[in-house]
Amino acid sequence: MLEKSFALLYFLKQSKNEGSKKYIYLRITVDGHPVEVSTKKQWWENRWDQNIGRASGTKHDVQELNFFLSTLENKVFQARQKLIEDDERITAEAIRDLVTGKDTRKMILEVFADHNKQMEALVGKDYADGTLERYETSLEHTKAFIQWQYQVNDLYIRKLDHFFIEQYAFWLKTVRNCNHNTTMKYLSNFKKIVLICVKNKWLQGDPFTNFKMSKREVMREPLSEWELQAMINKDFENDRLNNVRDIFVFSCYTGLAYADVKKLKRSEINMGVDGEQWIFTPRQKTDTPCPIPLLPVALQLLEKYAHYPKCINQDRVLPVLTNQKMNAYLKEIADLCGINKVLTFHLARHTFATTICLSNGVPMETVSKMLGHTNLKQTLHYAKTLHSKIGADMASLRQKLAVNPKPEKECGKGILEPVKQVPTVPKFNYVLVAS
Repeated sequence: MLEKSFALLYFLKQSKNEGSKKYIYLRITVDGHPVEVSTKKQWWENRWDQNIGRASGTKHDVQELNFFLSTLENKVFQARQKLIEDDERITAEAIRDLVTGKDTRKMILEVFADHNKQMEALVGKDYADGTLERYETSLEHTKAFIQWQYQVNDLYIRKLDHFFIEQYAFWLKTVRNCNHNTTMKYLSNFKKIVLICVKNKWLQGDPFTNFKMSKREVMREPLSEWELQAMINKDFENDRLNNVRDIFVFSCYTGLAYADVKKLKRSEINMGVDGEQWIFTPRQKTDTPCPIPLLPVALQLLEKYAHYPKCINQDRVLPVLTNQKMNAYLKEIADLCGINKVLTFHLARHTFATTICLSNGVPMETVSKMLGHTNLKQTLHYAKTLHSKIGADMASLRQKLAVNPKPEKECGKGILEPVKQVPTVPKFNYVLVAS
C-alpha cells in the first residue's frame, strides 16, 4: 500500500553541553507521522547547513560525513522499495526497523519451523513422537500451500487473514484430497502457530476468529459379536494374517490403541487388586495410565506369543507390524471373514468399548478409565450404543412390565377405555367470488 506523503530530514539535536558537538538525527515522515533515527554521528552546529541537511564546507571530514548521510538515505529508499515489493503497508516504523536491522516482521514458515524444533527437544517429556510427526506434516502442507497460492517460498505473518485460512482449507480438501475432519486437524495445528504470533504481537488479530473449526461426527460401527467370533474362529493359511488377526483381537479385548499395543512389555502386566492379571501401561498419546484387567481371550493370546522369538528379542508382548501393514492385512482379513466393514486397527478400540464392555453392562466410567480417557466426553465418541443393545434393553423392560402389571383399581381403564363420540362440526364450503 503506497503512502500519500513521504519525507526525510537530517537535523542536529540539542545536547546538554552548550558549544559541544550535537548528534545528527534522521527524521522519517510517512503520511504526517514522524519517527526519529539516530545516526550515531556528531557534528558542529556552525558547520551545518540546515537547509540541505548536510555538513557545510569542502574539507575531508565534511565529505566523509555527507557520504555517510547519503548512504543512509539510500538505505531508507531501499527499505521503502522492499515494503512496496512485499506488498506491505509503508509506515515510518517499518522503514526505521528495516534500516536499523530491527525488522520485527516474522515469516510464517520460519515461526512454524522454530516451534517444531522446540517440540522436537521436548519429545519424551511433553510430547510424543506422533505429535511431532503431525506438526512436521502440517509444516510441509503449509509450505506447499503458500507456494501454490502465492508463488513464494514463505510469507510474512502480517499476510495472515481470513482469506488465507479459507484458501488453505480449500487447498487441503481439493489439492491434498483431505476429508473435512482431517482438514480441521491440520488447521488446528496451524492455528497453534497463529496464536503464538498473536501472543507475541507479531500479528494484530486472530484470522481464525470468524472461521468455523467444528468437526463432523463420524459414525464408526464396531464389530458385532458374530463378526468378532468369525474372525477368531477363522484359520488363515498365511501365518502373517494369523498374527495380525491375533493382535487385532487382543486390542478388541483390551481397548489398547495401535501405539500402545506395539510398545507393550511383559513387565507392564502384573497382578491387580482382584488377584488377576492386569495391564498397567501409560497411553503413548497422553501419558495417561490405563489399568486394564485381562479377559480370558487376551490371556490366551499372551500365552500363545510368550515364547515367540521376535517378542523375546524386542522385549515386546506381541509381534506388531507397522500401522500401514497392519491395516492392509486387516482389509484382507475382513474379505476372508465376510465382514463388510472398513477394517482398521483403530476399530478394535471401538469394539472393546461398545461390543465387549458397554453391551455387557460395564459402566461408562469404568470403560473411560480403561481407555485412558480424562473425561467421559471422550468415551462417548467410542461408546455409540448398538441397536442390538437397545432391543435387548427394551425386551427386558417388556418382560418386567408383563410380570408386574399395575392393579386395575389404580390405573382404571386408561388408554383402553373406548373413545367417546365427539359431535361433528358442520363443514362449510368457501367459494371465492370475483368482485
